Amino acid sequence: MPAGPGLPDGLVITSGELVERFSRSPGPGGQSVNTTDSRVELEWDAATSVALTDAQRSRLLSRLPGPVIRVVATEHRSQHRNRVAARERLAEQVRTALAPPPPTRRATRPTRGSKERRLEAKKQRGETKSLRGRVRDP
Repeated sequence: MPAGPGLPDGLVITSGELVERFSRSPGPGGQSVNTTDSRVELEWDAATSVALTDAQRSRLLSRLPGPVIRVVATEHRSQHRNRVAARERLAEQVRTALAPPPPTRRATRPTRGSKERRLEAKKQRGETKSLRGRVRDP
């Protein structure tokens, strides 16, 4: 599976590392659904893959539930289109698992202006609440 829109640059998963199984699909197909093996089940073992570097492998294995990624495609009538869909889905899973983590927010101190605005809002809210309750005699 060459690097394309789904895989990061430089990552090529060879078809020898992929295990494909075909069976009858419960999806669309009319009368031919009972005779055509259009369901595609695709498996790739990331732990033994030679396509990954050690850093990629450790990141991938830490973010996925297991070392073997299993993808099933049944939405198309033809086996070929289901194979393409399964490979695209596998590439998407690998791409999202290898993506760097989002940057974390650094905690910052509140500015003096934000503190003053907060205290002023609290003061106004307290004045509003103090007007509720008992009626005072003038």
